[in-house]
Amino acid sequence: MSKFLVAPSMLSSDFSDLNAEIKKIDEAGADWIHWDVMDGHFVPNLTFGAPVIKKTRKCTDTFFDVHLMIEKPEFFLNDFVEAGSDQITFHVESSTKIKDCFDYLRKKGIKKGITLRPGTDLKTLDPYLADSDVILVMTVEPGFGGQSFMEDQIEKIEKLKEIREEKGYNYLIEVDGGVSEKTAPLIKSADVLVAGSYVFKNDYKTAIDSLKIIKS
Repeated sequence: MSKFLVAPSMLSSDFSDLNAEIKKIDEAGADWIHWDVMDGHFVPNLTFGAPVIKKTRKCTDTFFDVHLMIEKPEFFLNDFVEAGSDQITFHVESSTKIKDCFDYLRKKGIKKGITLRPGTDLKTLDPYLADSDVILVMTVEPGFGGQSFMEDQIEKIEKLKEIREEKGYNYLIEVDGGVSEKTAPLIKSADVLVAGSYVFKNDYKTAIDSLKIIKS
């Protein structure tokens, strides 16, 4: 029996005082802190860069889970490693050098993950599953917060769990997009829930506690 790990997404936090927001979600029981990094190219929005993560890293020891929604992440990995990321995930659609990125992160001692847009076939991840620490399933279109959960992505989550069991892989399954107390019971094959609007628009502890449900 286990419970979900909960990773509040700073995309929905109060940008004017990130350190205070991090302290609040730490006190509320966050397991990870999730950073959605957008470059205005791979997705049409702009958010945090490595300097912001580096500054906030000083205020907490909580696991920093960094999701790069950027073109050619291989050119920026070192910046995010040096900023204090514990885990870096990037999109299969964003680079032709994913194995090189994995090799680099392994040498740096940083956990590594791969993700995909909702419309991308799960099979595109096949070459990377054995070497991944986490697989991030997007249950919204990347680039904007506050979207509704896409139930047609549940099949990917369940398939990833099936593959993990069959192959003996060790990756965690993370889900990001429209996560709430209503959608969490639909995705019990996952291990980590990213929640932005649901946490930051409610009482932080109440929202986080409501997601830490027994999943299997």
